[in-house]
Amino acid sequence: MELTEAQRAELNEARAIRAETRRPTVPALEALLFEPIPVLDHGFIRVVDYMGDDGAVVQAARVSYGRGTRAANEDRGLIRYLMRHRHSTPFEMCEIKYHVKLPIFVARQWIRHRTANVNEYSARYSVMDREFYIPAPEHLAAQSRVNRQGRGAVLEGPEAEAVLRLLREDASRNYDHYAWMLNEDEAGNPQDETRSGLARELARMNLTLNTYTQWYWKTDLHNLLHFLSLRADAHAQYEIRAYAEAMLRTVEAWVPLCFEAFRDYRMGAVTLSAQMLGLVRRMLAGEAVTQEASGLSRREWRELMEVLGRG
Repeated sequence: MELTEAQRAELNEARAIRAETRRPTVPALEALLFEPIPVLDHGFIRVVDYMGDDGAVVQAARVSYGRGTRAANEDRGLIRYLMRHRHSTPFEMCEIKYHVKLPIFVARQWIRHRTANVNEYSARYSVMDREFYIPAPEHLAAQSRVNRQGRGAVLEGPEAEAVLRLLREDASRNYDHYAWMLNEDEAGNPQDETRSGLARELARMNLTLNTYTQWYWKTDLHNLLHFLSLRADAHAQYEIRAYAEAMLRTVEAWVPLCFEAFRDYRMGAVTLSAQMLGLVRRMLAGEAVTQEASGLSRREWRELMEVLGRG
């Protein structure tokens, strides 16, 4: 991801601003503030603002004044209890705002998480940048034969080269047509005085879904962790998972105790149905249980065996 001189100047100006505050701040996240973290080929995430810290979660749970006098290990224990028992409102006391640059097709997947405040770059008022997401060869895969939502084997050789060429050519051609229909230069002035140019809100419909867009995305910690539990999962689509993994870095810097609990009780944990739990108890008692006699579907049985390390 390359930044223009104007963008670098804007970032340096933002980093240079200092403000005295009585609100809790987190040095590790302050160090990341405004800093673009590259994602994919042209994308990024950056934290632009936040409110609260681990102490805010503890304070809300105890409904205490100030920051409290409890020992750090007591705060850690309480946060782990809250996470383990799926409490939500204490984690809603913390908020964070990101600036994200991402391909349109990733944005349309991301926006399904409706528990955030979002403001996206408007192609009705502004001209989209000529930037497109082109997958790296190792992420160019065929459709999975067993998972309708997933990828199968990586494409190689002439087939992979042909797909990449089509992606580049289609995106470039459509953007050329988009620019022609707009009939504007970079300043928004007509390039050909004899043509009026198509309205921006109409011209944009010709852009491909791998065109990059940008938005500001603000959410609370509870809903952020829910988003990350789904999108940082190994089964999530690679492109949105890349953004989620970059965001995990910022969460660890921001609320390390909450991040540790989230890693242990969400990312590194599994949920068993009552039926699955009953089968595990039968296995521990020495009973030989087969899929046919388990009452589970083949897929459920396979997932349970994978969790138990018997897959």
